Amino acid sequence: MKIIKRDGTIVDYNPEKIRIAIQKANNEVSRNEKISKEKIEEIIKYIVELNKPRILVEDIQDIIEEKLMEFGKYQLAKKYITYRYTRELVRKANTTDQSIKELIEGENDYWNNENSNKNAKVVTTQRDYLAGITSTDITRRFLLPEDIVKAHDEGIIHFHDADYFAQNALHNCELINLEDMLQNGTIINGVMIEKPHRFITAATIATQIILAVTSSSYGGATITLSHLAPFARASYERYLKKYQERGLDEKDCKEFAKQDMKKEIADGVQTFNYQVNSMTNTNGQAPFLSVCMYLGETEEYKEELALIIEEFLNQRILGFKNEKGVYITPAFPKLLYVLEEDNIHEDSKYWYLTELAAKCTAKRLVPDYISEKKMLELKIDKNGNGNCYPCMGCRSFLTPYVDPKTNKPKYYGRFNQGVVTINLVDVALSSGKDMDLFWDIFEQRLELCHRALQARHQRLSKATSDVAPILWQHGALARLGKGESIHELLHNGYSTISLGYAGLYECVKYMTGHSHTDNGDGKEFGLKVMKKLNDKCKEWKEAENIDYSVYGTPIESTTYKFAKCLKERFGEIEGITDRGYITNSYHVPVFEEIDAFTKLKLESEFQQLSPGGAISYIETPNLQNNIPAVLQVIKFIYDNIMYAELNTKSDYCQKCGYDGEILIDDDLEWYCPNCGNRDHNTLNVARRTCGYIGSNFWNKGRTQEIKERVLHIDNKDDE
Repeated sequence: MKIIKRDGTIVDYNPEKIRIAIQKANNEVSRNEKISKEKIEEIIKYIVELNKPRILVEDIQDIIEEKLMEFGKYQLAKKYITYRYTRELVRKANTTDQSIKELIEGENDYWNNENSNKNAKVVTTQRDYLAGITSTDITRRFLLPEDIVKAHDEGIIHFHDADYFAQNALHNCELINLEDMLQNGTIINGVMIEKPHRFITAATIATQIILAVTSSSYGGATITLSHLAPFARASYERYLKKYQERGLDEKDCKEFAKQDMKKEIADGVQTFNYQVNSMTNTNGQAPFLSVCMYLGETEEYKEELALIIEEFLNQRILGFKNEKGVYITPAFPKLLYVLEEDNIHEDSKYWYLTELAAKCTAKRLVPDYISEKKMLELKIDKNGNGNCYPCMGCRSFLTPYVDPKTNKPKYYGRFNQGVVTINLVDVALSSGKDMDLFWDIFEQRLELCHRALQARHQRLSKATSDVAPILWQHGALARLGKGESIHELLHNGYSTISLGYAGLYECVKYMTGHSHTDNGDGKEFGLKVMKKLNDKCKEWKEAENIDYSVYGTPIESTTYKFAKCLKERFGEIEGITDRGYITNSYHVPVFEEIDAFTKLKLESEFQQLSPGGAISYIETPNLQNNIPAVLQVIKFIYDNIMYAELNTKSDYCQKCGYDGEILIDDDLEWYCPNCGNRDHNTLNVARRTCGYIGSNFWNKGRTQEIKERVLHIDNKDDE
């Protein structure tokens, strides 16, 4: 006989556990209430004679209670029930205690690989994870309905960031309104920060703002360099005045002032990069930051902005030094380069910046590319105008919004409330290929996600501006008064809340026998699934005045969890559950042979059905000696897809100095092909995993996914 435990695991029936449990209750009652050993054996024999192949542990306990009462041992039964309840409390407590113990001792695989940008051995990260374990425990036991917790545990849905949910004030990601904070001043830790008078000061203050903001949220943050450009002009005017006061002729004054301004921009950008990468926020990591480079955001300061963009690209191409003093690829800040008419053609004024961006991508994996052309087509506001703006952190995009006070578009200062993801593969497998049943289950699972998202919204709606003054009172997201509720900012389209999805490929493959890349039945079904997600978000939005939006989830560690849960529930199904991962969002699976341009074109149709966030990529070899190929891809992105990136490799072995690709063996272990080094501490490996660069290695499922990636572009010049 097999016993099904509370966590779903199956073990052999062990009568000794029953003897021990009843005996412990026996020890707590008077002599007349005790039960004999013979009666205990009678209970054990009765359970065996039920002759069930499998039985729940709870059913066994119910039988024991009934038998004790049959024997007239009511006090003993009461003690056994108390013992059972106490064991349940201990069991729940021990789950948290054990997780904390394993984290501290470095034995917990989940926390060791939960985030490839966090090092779980570092004390600051451990403090964040300790708080996260406690928050997750509180969330599971007190804050979420049991069916949502159960669905999360079984991999039916994923309730993201439960490790931050216990605090009702934390939201996901944002576009920081740096312009407001720098131009109008702000307050950090009770200290007034007035408007800076030069670029290097503005760049330094920006990093302090970034640290404070990302310590008050848990997702990615984005700033734009156009908000720093006016301060480069202020520095220029400061230098110009200095030389004019020395009596130099005007031509020399302007030339010397420009040289000094460029030097200050270089110093300011270096300071910014050092600060962002050396600071640790309350999440136990460097700020999860993206930096937008969009010439079209300013006309007045475009020349200064171009100089700042150029410096950011040059410094990123150089890289940051590791412990050995060798330049390597940093994870942050992520760079977002907007492609537009001013920089996309060889005869464009700022084409040189695009060439520089291409060199940077080939060497350091960033910048990623946003097509102004496609965004203006897709992001239409209520006034009928197209809008171009960056994502928040990795890939989360706001919905178009017009400020009712100014009747103008507004993006900086807005944010995302959180994410819940549906496992599309589980919906498919649960239907057994019955198409009618598929849509019924899909509807039920979406409502489960809806209730989970409502829980997120309700939790955040209790916050007042006092919980994070830097966000709500001092300009990052708003200028509310003390004690004022943030409730209004959660409605009317000001912020978004995301319905995530994962595993479209496996879902379509199981239901139709085809990939969604087939331009036939598979693709048609995949688009129907995506339309259903959008229809539900529209339905919820109209009913609640909350901007629900479909989001192609970057499931870094959850891809492994989903895969394990699917295999446990449905067994190993060839091509569906036989890997340690499922495919992110709408992506073409990493193992499917397809060329770069076909992939991007195909995925563009699905990307526009992920208005709340998505990114496409192509996998490439080393293209540092083939920049024309990079530029060809960039031009294709501009004309065909809103947001995309190129994934190359950027590695270094500290033991032998090898700077080629660090490889993965059949056991999913990383090694240097030059010297055989397998020590993670002396291997610098940078890989794009979910739209951003990871550099602290990954769990087995994600590592397998990285290993199985096929190249989408040939490197003819390197052959």
